[in-house]
Amino acid sequence: MRVTGMLLLIWFVVTFVVSYFARELSFRFFGWPFSFWMAAQGCMFIYVVIVAFYAWYMEGLDERHGMSEPRD
Repeated sequence: MRVTGMLLLIWFVVTFVVSYFARELSFRFFGWPFSFWMAAQGCMFIYVVIVAFYAWYMEGLDERHGMSEPRD
């Protein structure tokens, strides 16, 4: 539950907090304003990382508790 809660907190911050403070986030990041970069690419990258980490973590829990599916 803690891992899920932390991932949801990261999702919330990336989705709502960054967009709420977009004007204040005016520094350059990879040659673009940070708020523009987050809206265009950063959020999607972080979402993919969240999903990949969650899948990897849950697979480990399944194996630890004997609930994993048999592999070919």
